Amino acid sequence: MTDPLLRDALRQLQDIIAETKGSALDREAVRRVEEVLRQLAAPDQAGRADTGYSKRDASILFADLRGFSAIAERYAPDVVLGVLSSCFGEMTEIIVRHYGTIDKFMGDAVMVVFHGENPSPRDHAQRAVLCAVEMQIAMNGLRRQHQEEKLPEVFLGVGISTGTVMAGLIGSAAYRAYTVIGEEVNLAARIEAFSLRGQVLVSEATYEHCREFVEASPSMEVYVKGKSERLRIREILSIPELGRVVPRREVRKSPRVETDLPLEYRPLTGKVVASWPSRGVVRDLGYRGALVELAEPLPQYSEVKLAFALPGLDFRADDIYARLVSVRVQDGRHLAGLEFSSLSAQTSDRIELYVQMCIQGDRPGAA
Repeated sequence: MTDPLLRDALRQLQDIIAETKGSALDREAVRRVEEVLRQLAAPDQAGRADTGYSKRDASILFADLRGFSAIAERYAPDVVLGVLSSCFGEMTEIIVRHYGTIDKFMGDAVMVVFHGENPSPRDHAQRAVLCAVEMQIAMNGLRRQHQEEKLPEVFLGVGISTGTVMAGLIGSAAYRAYTVIGEEVNLAARIEAFSLRGQVLVSEATYEHCREFVEASPSMEVYVKGKSERLRIREILSIPELGRVVPRREVRKSPRVETDLPLEYRPLTGKVVASWPSRGVVRDLGYRGALVELAEPLPQYSEVKLAFALPGLDFRADDIYARLVSVRVQDGRHLAGLEFSSLSAQTSDRIELYVQMCIQGDRPGAA
């Protein structure tokens, strides 16, 4: 098969796929089809099965709809599926526009691959980041539309990692699918787990590929399950030359995890700490604050000293001072939102580690 014949065969395949599916193949799919056609044309390849395995540079993007499980519990199935369809429909158009390949949908999440290609093999990181920023901008507009239609608000968290992946067909003769595997895929999923509503987080490798293209936060170190050293990540804030700004929607400054930690707290009168502790429970915990259940109500903006153990870390946090920034009664329980006003560097580090381990399902002390 000569090159003109190959191009004609590819064009016919594109036409058939566009007529059947409603859209043409993306750039990565075209490359794979071309490779199959070339191998069929080669005499020494006739009749041989192609695994298609190869190592490639790529950027992996994971995006997850935040709070969607709670929405699925509260709304009718047709509403839930309608919201999901509108969100992923919008995201898919943006992904295709930036030459990303959707590897798979996973319930309320999507995995996208941006492959490096000549003549600009490193632009995949820029395309992935721009795609993520435009996804967040689009979600912001979609939320306004949902509000007008009395539909539930949905938020997006995004994580990106860049490096070398193994790409190829996985499966058997009964069913095979093209996918990518490797450490960068796992890291992208881990990074996404740390992202707050409306946030785009990237690995340091991704940032190095596009540091002249983006405005980003200083690097942060997070615990990643299965790695001995902490991972450095950054938050993407904007793409200045294109006028794209990430519309952050999360007022919290860190991830939060649900907990059930026994708590001792001592109210402050002036600068004097109460002699005897009261008992409570830490219901959720973040880097700089917590939601706690108190034995009895305390006034908003009052101050307390806290003490609680972090299971599995052999550490007791007993030097935390906090202010009650919100109070409420729920089902007969006195709940207070606390903002930590003072704590040691060691306590802060241990709390961050505990939260990060819980986010990744590696809850210390769990059976």
